[in-house]
Amino acid sequence: MINPKAIIFDLDGTLIHSAPDLHTAINAMLDGLKRAPICIDTVISFIGDGVEKLVERSLNKSGGYNSLLKQKALISFMAFYSQNMTTLTRPYPNVISALESFQNAGIPLGICTNKPTKPAQEICDRLDLTRFFNIINGAENGQAKKPNPTSLLGCIKKLGVLEAQALYVGDSSIDFNTALNATVPFRLFSKGYLNEPLPNLSENDIFHDWKTHGILIS
Repeated sequence: MINPKAIIFDLDGTLIHSAPDLHTAINAMLDGLKRAPICIDTVISFIGDGVEKLVERSLNKSGGYNSLLKQKALISFMAFYSQNMTTLTRPYPNVISALESFQNAGIPLGICTNKPTKPAQEICDRLDLTRFFNIINGAENGQAKKPNPTSLLGCIKKLGVLEAQALYVGDSSIDFNTALNATVPFRLFSKGYLNEPLPNLSENDIFHDWKTHGILIS
């Protein structure tokens, strides 16, 4: 793809390394339930399908759950996480300069994430990322999550371009399948939270450092 008319990004594992704060919040939740902590690599493997799935998988790993326990755990997790969303979370190296480059080139930018919109917006505010984006589109109650393409297609529509003119950038098979389902070109940031191999993705569609962001617009 040459010169996309808009670029939409996943958030966690793509633009920001948020796993340390998510890991801390999960273990605070488990501690409240008198359960043993789990390691950060395990938490990373649970990221991508939204907060509810992250909590469910962590509860399964630590001893199981029922619907009542899940609801209690979800409230506990969100209470802790909402106060500590950017304690350890930072943009990946060279993300800021890449976003500045896209913005200076006049390319409208958006975020499409399975993180709920409110915390996604707050994290971007706290990390001074909001200034780059025309839209931040997160998961809402009753809305299908990625890899359903609805959220991504909504971003593209609000950015005023056609699907074939947009580019989606992510770090996981969830993001890849979202782009595939939306018929949108895709690029993979390989240093995020890739949860399974992507054998159908060309090496030309993968980048390993945001310093090489030119791959996205060349």
